[in-house]
Amino acid sequence: MTQNNIKLILACLAVGLSTACDNSPEKSVDQVIASGELSSIRAKRNALLTEQQERSDQLQLLDEAIANLSEDQNLALISSQKINPTLFKHYIDLQGSVATREDVVVFSEMSGTLLQINVKEGQRVSKGAILAKIDDGGMAQRRAQFAVQLNLAKTTFEKQERLWDQGIGSEMQFLQTKANYEAQLEGLKQLDSQLQKTVITAPFSGVVDGISAQQGSVVYPGQSPIMRIINLQNMYVEAEVPERHLSAITKGAVVEVFFPVLNRTISSTIKQVGQYINQANRTFKIEIAVPNTDSMIKPNLTARIKISDYTQEKALVVPLSVISENGDNEQFIYTIERSEGKDIGIAARRIIKTGLSHDGMIEVLSGLDENAEIITEGARNVRTGQAVKVITQ
Repeated sequence: MTQNNIKLILACLAVGLSTACDNSPEKSVDQVIASGELSSIRAKRNALLTEQQERSDQLQLLDEAIANLSEDQNLALISSQKINPTLFKHYIDLQGSVATREDVVVFSEMSGTLLQINVKEGQRVSKGAILAKIDDGGMAQRRAQFAVQLNLAKTTFEKQERLWDQGIGSEMQFLQTKANYEAQLEGLKQLDSQLQKTVITAPFSGVVDGISAQQGSVVYPGQSPIMRIINLQNMYVEAEVPERHLSAITKGAVVEVFFPVLNRTISSTIKQVGQYINQANRTFKIEIAVPNTDSMIKPNLTARIKISDYTQEKALVVPLSVISENGDNEQFIYTIERSEGKDIGIAARRIIKTGLSHDGMIEVLSGLDENAEIITEGARNVRTGQAVKVITQ
């Protein structure tokens, strides 16, 4: 082989390699276009089309796999609750305050100097115990004189009476001695009554809640408070009830009384129902007995009262928050129908009629079946016939 032939073969190989490189799919689009070779450009285009079709097929397979694995990805998410018959009670809610009839401020019944105070604040006293004494202004001495005069008048009257019985003496003498004796007796009674006012006694058993007067001060009847006596064992709650509840309030009815400050609830009964309706606010008063064994319940303490006026043994009760109204003022709720063990179901709207409500719950009178499953959250985003997914129950 001549040298020229060898050069010719090498040149052909170079041209072939160059053509092969131009047709290489590894070249970028810009490089293929820059080569100016129509065949290379067409080859690159065909390769990209093939690659595009392959990717499109792969994306379709991926979409189908996602759809198969996530059938419920576009479903509305809701919470539900099954409704079973239950005991439902409706209560009248009222507010009242604690009171006691044995809570008085003791005043002086006569003028004078307060000689002594026999009790201290917080001391428990019995009915009739001496609380304080007022200077009697010499009435004790006058009483002693009256007592002497009374004894003389009594002796004179008794002697004159014996004589009169024997027919001795005149009727006038007998009547005069009798009148004198009776006048002395009445005068002594008046003095005793005045002297009793100088001694201040407890009107009932209780506790000295406060002393407002000082020993040695001058007091006046009806103007000078001496001390306050209170008995915490005979307490009651007083409340005003709107007249529309008149038929539901009866004496002896059981009530619940809650004291927010004490965080205590007690059960009691209505001991008195007022017979008068206030024209200003159309209410009547009730009184509820309150046991107070530990003396923690104080006068004027605020109380919340619950009085049951309706009871249904087997009621269908739903939260007020799940009820809506349509344009015809009809109330409705959404229920869900699904197979046992499945978390996907179909929503349905139910027109209902409701009764009384209490503490955020309301009784459904019609339109809802026992064991129905209602949508409690997410109902605003569903419609009848829509598939939904339960996330909580």
